[in-house]
Amino acid sequence: MLHIKIIDTNTRIYPYGEKTAHLLGYIQNISADELKDLQKDGYNQNSIIGKSGVEKQYENTLRGIDGTEIIIVDNNGVQKELLAKKELKNGEDVKLTIDIDLQNQLYEQFKNDKSVQVAMNYKTGEILALVSTPTFNSNDFSMGITTNKWNNLKNNESKPLYNRFQATFSPGSSFKPVIGAIGLSTGKLNPEEDLGKNGKSWQKDSSWGDYKVTTLKEYGGTSNLKNALINSDNIYFAKVAIKIGAKTMEEQLLKIGFNESVPNNIGSSKSTFGSNSKIETEVELADTGYGQGKVLVNPIYMASVYSGFLNEGNMILPYIEYKKTNEAQIWKQQVFTKDAANTIKEDLIQVVESEEGTAHSVKIAEKNIGGKTGTAEIKQSKDDQEGTEIGWFNVFCEEDSLLIISMVEDVKNKGGSHYLLPKIKNILE
Repeated sequence: MLHIKIIDTNTRIYPYGEKTAHLLGYIQNISADELKDLQKDGYNQNSIIGKSGVEKQYENTLRGIDGTEIIIVDNNGVQKELLAKKELKNGEDVKLTIDIDLQNQLYEQFKNDKSVQVAMNYKTGEILALVSTPTFNSNDFSMGITTNKWNNLKNNESKPLYNRFQATFSPGSSFKPVIGAIGLSTGKLNPEEDLGKNGKSWQKDSSWGDYKVTTLKEYGGTSNLKNALINSDNIYFAKVAIKIGAKTMEEQLLKIGFNESVPNNIGSSKSTFGSNSKIETEVELADTGYGQGKVLVNPIYMASVYSGFLNEGNMILPYIEYKKTNEAQIWKQQVFTKDAANTIKEDLIQVVESEEGTAHSVKIAEKNIGGKTGTAEIKQSKDDQEGTEIGWFNVFCEEDSLLIISMVEDVKNKGGSHYLLPKIKNILE
């Protein structure tokens, strides 16, 4: 005789599955180690707990607390006395700022890549989309994931469980506007000054040994700030970094929030530079100028920095929990001068508008778009001749108050950062 047992139970359902997996995270049974720390808060061995994403960051808000009663009953099971009672407490809702249509669009554009996408209203700080790919399905965890499926996720070379918008990456040329803004704000850089042409390779002097800064192309006109951004000139920004100097560079990078966690409920890693925030050599300083060397940047943090160019030098705090009044909260005030921020903003618009601009292909009629491409080389050692590349495209659209920070790994044989441009243009259109 076959017996079938049906058990009704409540569980969390994620209607958008893979598209919001890293954003929302997942829930599972509490582990023994977690229970040791949380038993004092009313958790028990049967508790379900948020393991990642919003589920983890907002665990205390989302969590429901079981009600209990201690009673005395007679031999027939009839209640005689209520000794103690603890009321059931349902978890509270958390409303997010996410625009699910934009979240879906970004996921669809990049679902086959190792990528991260951050979309933000740069005036308010509202995060409109957070996408990390490849990904997983949150429902697999709440419904009970099989050992085979778990091992496939854990051992997958593309790391679908790895949350890229919480991590840090080498920013490459997408960091050049930051260096330009620091140079202008500290008075170390005159935007009209011609720093001279040096072909495709340059070193300050023979003290650098065999090391030279290289750039991809030569261009006409003067080697000033605007042209260097339009043409993404590594040599120009290496020179700017040296003009700024290591001490001032360290001070200014710390001023704009390096080595700090972005104070929100998303859980992103700190952006870092140098060795313990110290730039040790002139070559390292030069490399910092074009986003290489030891610079590592978190994409959510990058959104805040770029918001400084669009808010007269004030870095807006990115946030994800919906507020009735979407008034911006400034995280870092006046990190760039107003003039410096506006100069960088206008030059980034020219990166798109100019036919020579590295992002000219995303130009859309009747839209004011600015941005910066970046391709960062990733090598395992100085002798690594192959390596790989990370592609960035940080872009804003004034009509929509929209800022998108987009990063894709392994773009070396896909056209570098230019691989991202048509995908992001599809979103902007």
